[in-house]
Formats: sequence, C-alpha cells, structure tokens
Amino acid sequence: MFDFRKSFATFVAAASVAGLMGFAPAGAQTLKVVMHSDVKILDPIWTTAYIQRNHGYMVWDTLFAMDEKFDVKPQMVDKYDVSADKLTWTFTLRDGLEWHDGKPVTAEDCIASIKRWAARDSMGQKMMASVVGFEVVDPKTFRMKMKEPYGLVLQSLGKPSSNVPFMMPKKTAETDPMQQIKIEDVIGSGPFIFKADEWKPGEKIVYVKNPKYKPRPEAPSGLAGGKVVKLDRVEWLAMPDVQTQVAAIQNGEIDMIESPGHDLLPLLAKDKNINLLNWNPTGNQYTFRFNSTAKPFDNPKIRHAVFVAFAQEDFLKATIGDPQWYKVCKAPFVCGTPLATDAGMADVLNGNAAKAKQLLQEAGYDGTPIVLMHSTDLQVLTNLAPVAKAQMERAGFKVDMVSMDWQTLVARRVKKDPPSQGGWHAFLTSWVAADVLNPVMAGFFNASCDKAMFGWPCDETIEKFRDQFAKETDAAKQKEIVENLQKYWVNHPTHINVGQWYSPLARRNNIEGNLTAPAPVFWNVTKK
Repeated sequence: MFDFRKSFATFVAAASVAGLMGFAPAGAQTLKVVMHSDVKILDPIWTTAYIQRNHGYMVWDTLFAMDEKFDVKPQMVDKYDVSADKLTWTFTLRDGLEWHDGKPVTAEDCIASIKRWAARDSMGQKMMASVVGFEVVDPKTFRMKMKEPYGLVLQSLGKPSSNVPFMMPKKTAETDPMQQIKIEDVIGSGPFIFKADEWKPGEKIVYVKNPKYKPRPEAPSGLAGGKVVKLDRVEWLAMPDVQTQVAAIQNGEIDMIESPGHDLLPLLAKDKNINLLNWNPTGNQYTFRFNSTAKPFDNPKIRHAVFVAFAQEDFLKATIGDPQWYKVCKAPFVCGTPLATDAGMADVLNGNAAKAKQLLQEAGYDGTPIVLMHSTDLQVLTNLAPVAKAQMERAGFKVDMVSMDWQTLVARRVKKDPPSQGGWHAFLTSWVAADVLNPVMAGFFNASCDKAMFGWPCDETIEKFRDQFAKETDAAKQKEIVENLQKYWVNHPTHINVGQWYSPLARRNNIEGNLTAPAPVFWNVTKK
C-alpha cells in the first residue's frame, strides 16, 4: 500500500494539467449523482467491483467498445487488421489521442496496459495464453502475434465490464499488477479528468470535462461511438441511506440516483419531477455459487440436485417484488443476448423438490449441514439466502444460514478452510449481464481448479469447452459449443443462475441523454 498523504502532496505539487486544480467556472453545468457505492480504490482493475469500473470509464478510454447491439467497435483504435492466417493482429491508434497531462498516447502505452489488465482478468489471461508477443511498428501502431488463431481478440479488448482493459500511460501500466496505482497516476485519455484535490472518500469524488478529448465521429451507442461530454463537472456523492437519497432527489439537492431501492420505486414513480430509466435492458443475473472443494458439494450429483430444487421466481419475488423489474430466465448467458439458449436446462430450475430429494438419496448425501453465507446489508441481496435455504430444505438438505454484512462475506468467500472452521459451502451474489455474455467472460464458469474464482471448481471438460470457444472464430460454431457446454454443465454445475433483474436509474426531469449501456456513463448527458 502507498502513503496516501505523501503521494497526494507529490501530486498537488506536480500537477500540470491545465485547470486541474481550479474551481468550476461560474455557470458551469454540474451533475450531482449518488452512485451505488463510494469510490475508495482508484485503480480500475484492482477489483471487479462495479464502482471501480464506473470510475474507470470516467477517466480512461479503451481500444474497442461494445455497442448496444453487443457488437465490438473501434474506440481508441482507428483501424485494425488481422493476417490471413489469423496469427498477427495490427492496431493503429486514432489521431489526437492525448493523456490528461498533455503527452500523446502511444503504442507502447497500449501494450503495457494490455499486459497489466490481462494479469488480473480471467478473460485477459485466456487471451494472453495464445499471445506470443507484441511489436511496436511506430508510435501509433503495434502488432499482437498469436501462436494459434484466437476467436475472442476483439471481445477481450472490448470487454465492457469488470475488468475493463482501460489504456493507461506506460509508466502507470508498468505498476506491478499486484500493487495499486498511485493517486498521481490517475491520468487517462478519457472524457473526464479526475479532481484529485477534491476526492474525499466517504463524501465525494469529482470529475471535470476533458477539454482536449476528441470524440469519435459516430453517434454514441452503448459504450461505443462518440463520447461527447456536455457537462462541465460531475460529482458522485456518498449517501448510503436510501431514504436520504430519495429525499435529496425529490428536493432537487441531487440530480440522479444510479440504483434506487426497489421498494422505493413506486414513491419515485409518483413524483412528476422524476423519471425512472431502465438504462441497462439486459439487466443483471442473480447467482448461487458452490464451494466445489467442500463436501458434499465436491460431488456434482449433489450440486445438480440443488439445480433441480431451485425455482427462480421465488428468488425474484423476494428481492425485487415487482415483475416489471425482473425476468425468469433459464439461459445462463442471459436472455436478450447473442448466446442466450435454454439448451440442457429443461429439467432444472423448476422447483422440483421431490426429484431433488430422490437425487440426493441416490448421490449418498449424508446430512452434512450446508453453510450458506447470508448477506444482510445490501438490499438487492438480503432476501436471496432465506429463499435458497427454504428451497434446499424442502429437497432434504440441512442448511446452516450464517448472516453477515457483505464485506465480511467478501472476506470469508476467499477462505478455503473447512466450512465448520470458518469456511463456507455457498453464497449468493449478482453479476451485471455484460460480465456473463460467454463462457470465457463469465468468471464462475472458470473451472481451472486453484486458478478459478472462489469456489474453485475443477473440471477438465468445462475447461476444454471454454478453450474451444475461445479459439473458434466462427460465430455459429461458438453457439454450438455453448449449447454443448450447457448440456454438460447442468449436470456438473459450478454455480446456478437464479434469475434476471433490472435496476432503473432515477433522474430529475431536467436530465437527458443517458445511454443504454451495461455501465452507467456520463458522456452525452445534459442538464437543462
């Protein structure tokens, strides 16, 4: 960890970005927003937390970006080419790309950024396993050489959500991936500039318009296209109490709430000065995660029995309530996206307790209590574990639900201790749809044993399917691989998808221009 006070003093003394330390001019258009969480970490790839991703999109830019139709388009890249043997990718940057400190963006910056991102991201790791090396052609052009054709190059470099491959200056990108970048290195080439002198963790974080940013000429679409900034200043205010948030937006003290509580949506809907906007139409996916190393969940037949016992709508009713904001969806790669399919899913997620009980008996379940971690302080998660407990007990499981706040759960889920000694068997969480669009991107499908995410599933067959998908360049064949993967996975599950849900953005009527995208972005937004 770095010395915050020393680093901050160094940054203030060295700051050279024009206007970076100044105040907003009179009449400046300022947007005040309450995000779903407070920014306490400035490194956008340090965690998969969505607030870090959102912060990243303010400051940094990407080589490619996903539009609202899930197509990957050039962003910082002007043109690219792939050789006939599909082993050499050549990328040329757009003219006029400049870091916030005035230095030009170079090919060397991008190569270093790709390497650092890939060291921390599962999709990046998978891509880099097929990369032989990089070559600088000229200051704006570089090549990526592959040892074999890889079908997810653009999807990887245009990955829309955690972790996003943001481009950083070479000096910053050479920071050890296992160390956070320093406050003075929060310098991007993106549409907004981070105001280091106004950052107060637990209170607010401030961004100002980057006057030198050159948007692409295309119309904005999703995270792609022209990032035209119409605001002078954006303030994210920390306001954890949902009642306080609602009072503040109703009184005009703030302009927007990223994720208002679902139980308060009817109140907001009645206010003629406020609009509710479903900015992410593919929504989010609730997920039940197994610890595949702990008995009895080391037995895939017992994990499959949970799949048979569960019914999605009970989870959705208990957490979201209003059907307007949820969808029963068996497709693990999310309804409404290109790889959505119910292949192999007919006999699961139907709430069949009798069948699940029979499967448990056949699998030899010995009555071991399932340690189910229950998050109590995040409204969109709180009611999930009690539903899981009830459905599992109807099927014959014994369940020990252990309640804790989310941060305690996050700390405990990385422990491999036996469940009876501080470990765990299962917990529930949520992914934004943009994180689970395919089996390489979706972290919980990673079944590479100790290299997998917490839960540590170890399944060579799943890994073979993921490798096949990654190396296949034909979209139709990729879809076929996904269907075959699902048919196998449903009997050897690493996790269970328990429903799709949506969280609208609340904004006052004088705010316009929010884009349909998998992450909240603030270019194109205007305040009348």
